[in-house]
Amino acid sequence: MPSQPGSGLEHVAGLRCLICGREYRPDEVEYVCPHHGNEGILDVQYDYALIARRISQGDLLHSTDYSMWRYRPLLPIRADAPVPPLLVGWTPLVRAHQLAAELGLKGLWIKDEGRQPTGSLKDRASAIAVVKAREKGADVITTASTGNAAAALAGLCASVRQRNVIFVPQSAPPAKIAQLLVFGSQVLLVRGSYDDAFELCLLAAQEYGWYNRNTAYNPYMTEGKKTAALEICEQMGWQAPDVVLVSVGDGCIIGGLHKGFRDLYHLGWIDQIPRLIGVQAAGSAYLYDAWVNREDVRTKPPIEAHTVADSISAGLPRDRLKAMAAVCETNGAFICVSDEEILAAIPALARGSGVFAEPAGAAAYAGLLKALRNGQVRADERIVVLVTGNGLKDVQSAMRSVEQVGTRAHVVEKTFEDVRRVVQQFNRAKESSSV
Repeated sequence: MPSQPGSGLEHVAGLRCLICGREYRPDEVEYVCPHHGNEGILDVQYDYALIARRISQGDLLHSTDYSMWRYRPLLPIRADAPVPPLLVGWTPLVRAHQLAAELGLKGLWIKDEGRQPTGSLKDRASAIAVVKAREKGADVITTASTGNAAAALAGLCASVRQRNVIFVPQSAPPAKIAQLLVFGSQVLLVRGSYDDAFELCLLAAQEYGWYNRNTAYNPYMTEGKKTAALEICEQMGWQAPDVVLVSVGDGCIIGGLHKGFRDLYHLGWIDQIPRLIGVQAAGSAYLYDAWVNREDVRTKPPIEAHTVADSISAGLPRDRLKAMAAVCETNGAFICVSDEEILAAIPALARGSGVFAEPAGAAAYAGLLKALRNGQVRADERIVVLVTGNGLKDVQSAMRSVEQVGTRAHVVEKTFEDVRRVVQQFNRAKESSSV
């Protein structure tokens, strides 16, 4: 059921319910399929033939817009829609030669989303949220988050002076809460879990008419996150990677990657969709368990989630349908890693590539190491690890990670003799490690 002519969204063919398959015009429903309540997750459908007439790879070759908006014809927004001024997107795709050599891999790339304006991939979704909210004339935008989505929304809203209200667990890392307050958001610290914050946010949005940015509730958030996949393929010369690994909490990011790769495949711009490997923390392994045990995620009950990687801590992944489809439809896998493996991956990734990841971002690299041990990826494959957030988001965990691998700072007196003492220790340690 296509959009109405003249809406500026003619390339959006409709919104399809992932449960019952019903399709709606974008102006027919607000967020979810009304036949399934809050669980009626919708997926944006496109008219690829029309999109192909509006944009080509050649157009992108000559584009000077190095942001996510270079893919505007592939996004559910009007061609003339004003966008926030912050530069979101076109993050570096780092060729990790040193790590590849150490691991015996032919090709390894790190997509560093920590370089986004507020330090995480969630800026992509929040940028779309701001555009769609303003399209509807919303006075307030709200979201629930473990921290990154909240910071992203706060920063993007600040750039256009858009009022916003944030629900976040009180246990979120202080650096993430600080971002919200600095940007001037109205912050509600919930004495409970992310799932508790999510439910409160839903109720508040319904009660006060606020625009709801929540992932797996607002179908347009997937569309923002998919731009990471579009960039990966363009940055690799339209040769799609064989495998992409990404950490998974709510499931919206891996679902977004899947959508982006599918868009490009339908347009004929890539000749394969990469295998998607979702990495979950052992203390928040809802989707991993469901995949291993072949459980139906529509009926599987919530779990109690606890992990150092707060950004992927979710007792009930809200975008679980899209996440499971992303893995199953690409012949991918879910991998489970411990908090100790996640913390160890932070300095390993940083020292091998120069990319400093928060725990959730480093989880993807920990997943790669496990996938190699399990034979789930091959040495001759072209592999991308998506790092979803910057390490400065959670300095406390970063310090734990270096302590875990035995790295510490050295305190010296204000004499050069003491400097010599420490340098001698460096040299002795180097000699012993090379023996």
